[in-house]
Amino acid sequence: MSPAGHWPQLRAAIEAGADAVYFGLHHFTARARTGFDLDELPEAVRTLHGRRVKAFVTFNTLVFDHELRQAAETIAAIAESGADAIIVQDVGIAGLARAVCPELEIHGSTQMSVTSAEGAELARHFGCSRVVLARELSLADIGRVRAGTSLDLEVFVHGALCVSYSGQCFSSEAWGGRSANRGQCAQACRLPYDLIVDGQQRELGAARYLLSPGDLMALEQIPELIRLGVACFKIEGRYKDAAYVAATTAAYRSAIDATMAGEAFDPDPSQMADLEQVYSRGLGPWFIEGTNHQRAVSGRAPRHRGRLAGRVVEVRRGRVLIEGDPDLARGDGVVFDAADRRSPQLKEQGGFLFEVTPDGSGRIELQFGVDGIDLTDISPGDLVWKTHDPGLARRYRHLTHANDPVRLIPVKGRLKAITGQPLQLELELPGASQANNWRLANAVVKSTVVAAARSAPTPDEMLRDQVGRLGGSPFRLDELAIDRSPDAFVPASVLNQLRRDAVAELVAKLVSPPDRAINRSALEAISLPQASPLAARLCNRPPRVHLLVRQPAQLDGAIAARPDSITLDYLELYGLRNSVDRIRAAGVSVRVASPRVLKPAEERVRQFLVSLECPLLVRSGGLLWQLSRLPEADRPELHGDFSLNVVNRLAARELGRLGLSRLTPGYDLNAEQVCDLARQDSGLPLEQVIFQHLPVFHTEHCVFCRFMSSGTDHTNCGHPCEKHQVALRDEDGRLHPLLADVGCRNTVFGAEVQSAARHLAVFLAAGIRDYRLEFVHQSATEVQSAAESAREALNGMLDAVALELAFNQSSGGRTTEGSLFVPKGYRKLVQLNGETARGQ
Repeated sequence: MSPAGHWPQLRAAIEAGADAVYFGLHHFTARARTGFDLDELPEAVRTLHGRRVKAFVTFNTLVFDHELRQAAETIAAIAESGADAIIVQDVGIAGLARAVCPELEIHGSTQMSVTSAEGAELARHFGCSRVVLARELSLADIGRVRAGTSLDLEVFVHGALCVSYSGQCFSSEAWGGRSANRGQCAQACRLPYDLIVDGQQRELGAARYLLSPGDLMALEQIPELIRLGVACFKIEGRYKDAAYVAATTAAYRSAIDATMAGEAFDPDPSQMADLEQVYSRGLGPWFIEGTNHQRAVSGRAPRHRGRLAGRVVEVRRGRVLIEGDPDLARGDGVVFDAADRRSPQLKEQGGFLFEVTPDGSGRIELQFGVDGIDLTDISPGDLVWKTHDPGLARRYRHLTHANDPVRLIPVKGRLKAITGQPLQLELELPGASQANNWRLANAVVKSTVVAAARSAPTPDEMLRDQVGRLGGSPFRLDELAIDRSPDAFVPASVLNQLRRDAVAELVAKLVSPPDRAINRSALEAISLPQASPLAARLCNRPPRVHLLVRQPAQLDGAIAARPDSITLDYLELYGLRNSVDRIRAAGVSVRVASPRVLKPAEERVRQFLVSLECPLLVRSGGLLWQLSRLPEADRPELHGDFSLNVVNRLAARELGRLGLSRLTPGYDLNAEQVCDLARQDSGLPLEQVIFQHLPVFHTEHCVFCRFMSSGTDHTNCGHPCEKHQVALRDEDGRLHPLLADVGCRNTVFGAEVQSAARHLAVFLAAGIRDYRLEFVHQSATEVQSAAESAREALNGMLDAVALELAFNQSSGGRTTEGSLFVPKGYRKLVQLNGETARGQ
């Protein structure tokens, strides 16, 4: 399955051999800066289906309540266009799609953070027939998921890697008001950071981009992935150009075809070089091959590098001498990589080659044009990367600028030429199979009555030749059966017209959208919601304070504050039991937070959490599904956390049916949206976080292991995460705390405390009665102080200004509204959107 940002990429994907193409519209898609207009959608689907390529539409963003009507109308338009499936992240949208058009197939996006068979089964529960697995799974993990579910599995095999689990990144939202879950990623992971260990800067050498992973390439793993039963191989890149789509699609097409034919697959070196050249931050299989934290992030650069061409030997007047690639040629683009000796803030030197001259000793002399580069900023030892090869676009031009179809669909023909009867031609496409699920399609056309030859009858060779002239069409004739009278005479002009008519009819059948029923009553049911009776009832209850601590040293302060509950979110799960007992002994309710990600081999985590016999703050969809299947007598009280990404009432209802009794809304909501969700009839009371360092990245990549040890994983890293207090310092000097969890996954937290002090009054008025404060590196004294201030504010003893000052004192003096910030004019914008949706 290949990506398409727009028409050039879509056409390149077809010609290069894609079985399916995924693309977005300009709204409700995780790539907000690219896609098709809604009125282009039918033509895009027809274009793909006319070449027997599936059309999958990305609908993979979180959807706010005021957008639900527009979302429903868009889903109906997608279904009517004939698209084969929509790819969704939001479980509320999955339910909405089922209601609007039950026949429209739904696929679970990688932004659902599916990392286990249980996560896949949760997606099935919401109506998905396929899930896109998280890119952090190994071959062994994928095999375990395959063994635990019959759902179709889709796996990313090529393209950019996010450092954070998809759907679990809030850096763009926290720092710029641009939600990655809404298609507006600001790529904060591609920025340089300093590593601060116990207050001191750790020397990183060239690796300053310590959250910027290389790009994924699993070409050599295709045979094993096929053996494991993966249904679909996905190439990332809706922002990439047509040459990228063509090169990557052609490479994976050849790998799949060779494997399915039973042939040993050996990647072609020139094709591998093209993959590296067309776009690469450094290609590798990374997590698919298993955990090795020294490999995925080199840290030298965050952008396209292409192919390594050599290393600088000497800088001469107007020229650079390198040892390296003899394939460099005039017109190539290069960049000089001085990461070993230069600050990331300085611009790299690079440009296009004017002359390339071998010096006879295995070295190459590079010369640039008059408006070239600053050679004084280049030194011996710098790496040289070939970033641009003008020949690459030419090599794939037959796919990116094809005048006639390159990839042809095989057809079988039957020609009936019986004297005295109409001439008849039938063209038939290959039948549907489990793999492609295409509808059967054939075309039968007739022409004039066949006459007997006055002299010589038309030979079979001529009949085959004329029927087989399918040039310009998407078909090729693989077989023709001829039923004829021996004396039949068929003029070439008649047969040519018959062939054209058959081709036209066959194409028409291919592009004809399926007859899908649209549930108009479901569309009408989506409107701006009414006030929730639950919210009205909650307004009569006293507010409650809940504390979340991440270190045993914070527990004294938490207990002393006498909150309504304490949640434990420790690095080491097996250190929990003593703390659970201690909190209970103090007469305070205790709750335990689950990990945000659980992989197939981590079943012991669920068993241990249940054995604690206390309420659980559930952060993983797969875990929620497991717990919801337990007998009610054995099931702990379940509270859903922010990482379930609930931002609308439909999603809240879906998760409430699985046994949640309380829900923390998703961090993509601003303060007014939180209030709106609280007032709506979602069936779940909300628990709002009012003091926290926002968890901006959650990643499989372990910074502790990569930069503070020489180990590859938890078995040999020495566990520096347990011994040191670590933060990442950004270019503005802010220190972002870094913690590891029980699975060695890392969370980077925002530097400032996100405070909801100025929004507390509206939260209370909306009926929210449960409030949580979360702590990272705060001391026990700071924990107690912040908790007591929050209690006083909730009881009306502190106003917003006083609470903000108290939170500042408990956070080192720096707080922010962060994701709770309400933009000016927000309410008017919501009203306009609502009116637009109702008027469509």
